[in-house]
Amino acid sequence: MELIFATHNANKVKEIKSILPAQLQIISLSEANILEEIEEPFDTIEENSETKAKFIFSNYSKNCFSEDTGLIVPSLNGEPGVKSARYAGEDANAEKNIKKLLHNLKDSSNRDAYFKTVITLIIDGQQLQFIGICEGTIIDTTIGNEGFGYDPIFVPNGSTKTFAEMNLEEKNKFSHRKKAMAKLIDFLNTNS
Repeated sequence: MELIFATHNANKVKEIKSILPAQLQIISLSEANILEEIEEPFDTIEENSETKAKFIFSNYSKNCFSEDTGLIVPSLNGEPGVKSARYAGEDANAEKNIKKLLHNLKDSSNRDAYFKTVITLIIDGQQLQFIGICEGTIIDTTIGNEGFGYDPIFVPNGSTKTFAEMNLEEKNKFSHRKKAMAKLIDFLNTNS
């Protein structure tokens, strides 16, 4: 089976491909020669995930899935949340986002956080969503060179390492993205 993965993010493509069974082939937007940037204008991770999949299905009539992920810090009223990629502004990068998050947490004793991934699958016109959550803690300095985004400051519950200290195999034992993809794969295995 072949699905278009509605992203241009090479890091996400690499992570998802490391999870997939051999019978499921995914094609990124770049590989499908779909060059449009799909807007993510909504206030929830669910809506942003949904809009990307709907864009691909309505414009290209291809079975597809999309993913949106946010880092949620309850002591910061859920920030950065849906704005995780642009937390420090429209021109933000991971370094700027991490710097802003650590600054905002500097006086907080509660550093609990969780990643939430929402995957929207549209297959033969049917739409479903799958959610994966990984709970953990934000540490006060960056550690590690693997991964992307907030990985250098996030330690998942059950580990002493940040995501950025883990290879993909290690990260997938905890990963929010892996949990959501496992639900999608289970659905496809059950309904194919």
